[in-house]
Amino acid sequence: MNRIKELRNEKGINQDVLAKLLGLEIAGISKLETGRVPLKDEYIVKLADYFGVSTDYLLGKSDIRNPEEYNFAYHKETEGLTDEEVADALRFYKEMKNKMKGNNK
Repeated sequence: MNRIKELRNEKGINQDVLAKLLGLEIAGISKLETGRVPLKDEYIVKLADYFGVSTDYLLGKSDIRNPEEYNFAYHKETEGLTDEEVADALRFYKEMKNKMKGNNK
């Protein structure tokens, strides 16, 4: 499973934009999104950079979206937690951080 289509929709772009980014035809993007064609390493890196997510998140191997969150995720306090538990802890951390700043997001 990969999350290309989900991320593309979140960003509000069409397949043509990704096709240009990767130097592919639109049909190639469709095949990548559905998993009919495996993602090449070069595409994985470009897409992860473009969407600002980790390669593991892009490939569906982790629920941690942002590579910067890995610094928190691998802190010794989170050892033994599942990706979902780490993601919950990150959401809580961000909520508290925003409340302290007065953003209440």
